[in-house]
Amino acid sequence: MAIKLTGGEIYDPAHQVDGKKQDLYIVGGKITHELPDNEKVTETHDLNGCIVMAGAIDLHTHIGGGKVNIARTMMLEDEHAHPHDGNHICRSGNGHVVPSTFSTGYRYAEMGYTACFEPAVLPVNARQAHMEMADTPMVDKGGYVLLGNDDFLLGMMQKNVSQAAINDYVAWILDASQCIGIKVVNAGGVHAFKYNQRRLDVDESGPAGSTPREIITKLSRAVHELGVTHPLHVHASNLGIPGNFKSTLATMAAADGLPIHLTHIQFHSYGTEGDYKFSSAACEIAEAINNTPNVTADVGQIMFGQTITTSGDTMMQYFGHEHAHPKKWTVMDIECEMGCGVIPFKYRDKSFVNALQWAIGLEIFLQVNDPWRVFLTTDHPNGAPFTSYPHLIKLLMNRSFRNDAFNIIHEDAQKMSNLASMDREYSLYEIAIMTRAAPARILGLTSQGHLGEGASANITVYRKQDDIEQMFAKPSLVFKNGTLIVKDGEVIKVVKGVTHVVKPEYDKGVEKSLSKYFDDYQTISLPNFKISTDEMIECIGSDVEVHPCTPK
Repeated sequence: MAIKLTGGEIYDPAHQVDGKKQDLYIVGGKITHELPDNEKVTETHDLNGCIVMAGAIDLHTHIGGGKVNIARTMMLEDEHAHPHDGNHICRSGNGHVVPSTFSTGYRYAEMGYTACFEPAVLPVNARQAHMEMADTPMVDKGGYVLLGNDDFLLGMMQKNVSQAAINDYVAWILDASQCIGIKVVNAGGVHAFKYNQRRLDVDESGPAGSTPREIITKLSRAVHELGVTHPLHVHASNLGIPGNFKSTLATMAAADGLPIHLTHIQFHSYGTEGDYKFSSAACEIAEAINNTPNVTADVGQIMFGQTITTSGDTMMQYFGHEHAHPKKWTVMDIECEMGCGVIPFKYRDKSFVNALQWAIGLEIFLQVNDPWRVFLTTDHPNGAPFTSYPHLIKLLMNRSFRNDAFNIIHEDAQKMSNLASMDREYSLYEIAIMTRAAPARILGLTSQGHLGEGASANITVYRKQDDIEQMFAKPSLVFKNGTLIVKDGEVIKVVKGVTHVVKPEYDKGVEKSLSKYFDDYQTISLPNFKISTDEMIECIGSDVEVHPCTPK
């Protein structure tokens, strides 16, 4: 049995297809361009007047783990204000700022997304994070496990162990936590905060004796030498602090020419000019990205309205707790590993700082030349809920609409931004790169993000509309592995995704020192800490897809 998609305009940047009319077939959950001789078409979709892309991939979205549940608990007023009734297909849920698990999966699918990646999996809490993600239907998932503030790594560096030993630990933590990448949040800074230190710049030593630069250098090299496709995923030092763009540039240099991905870079692109001592450094950051081919970044665009910030960066979350809206917040330490801070926040277009943050994100989007190296995110929910993506896409594709929005923000913020002078408008082809082809490539998802022969049949079809926001908000059709799951923006069939992981090779001898460390300091034993593939499938409820690593 085969499904035929005929007459649509194909946008498939991985194969340099830019709006070409072309038929596609779905056979056995895979895409083919020619109907096999032994197959018959049993279902045809006429896509004349439609745009066809691969299923979208969110590179960075907080959808699982303890911090997300804390956010849901703290924002009960949001949960109650946005109930989602169940029906004979979908289960009930709630929430706009931080939707419940079922609602998260449904809303993503209804926008044409088929994979999402949780960027902050605490090793000690990985089991719960995977359970929560397995409970999120419709989309594939994956996680980036947190290192760089954990006592074990910092102790290794204090002892000046070899790079090979650090590589073994990094590979072990990826295997034990069932994750696809490594994330570092404010390298060394969260650990320093536990010792009452309130700042830690890139070349300052923390209590364990290591600088953030040294931590990033060691971890980026470990990820590279292990052959993990996704580069070290870095939340840089001094998030939200005026003048932090210098720390961001130093963080880029800390990778020493190896691949590095800087996340929610808008929050790390601030200068100190002007009467408010807060200014845009988007030009400097975009220029650095343009001139540094080993660097990629997602933007973390803010959008005006209520949201909640969730982060492992306790140092910076504590710094910002006085701005909580509503007035409630939590910051906590996590045993031996990390921290967690959750603060509700409302971005206002008449606030000078918020308005300029909004402009800075758009300035970065419009000044980074290569759409393969800049990714569309709001750092859900920190900058805005992920459901704001269609609006963000319209801002990028429609200069007139963007300028109208710019003209109503805080007047002093307008004076400090050159956004209005930027005439670039993203094309559909570039949007397909940012939201499909580029995320798949940087994550090593070889069968996703494209419409080539043999690709997984994750396909999104949009009916052409004058209003780009409406078009991207409500796809006409969404297929997941060949199954039609969304029609006219509504879920018609619920499916489960898989969890994407990597399993780099390592010396099992690393467990000798880890075992003693766990016995002495952790509240969980080493065998219970590790998550096996069998447990993922049989207990947690998610199949696992292992992606290859090619050691360097």
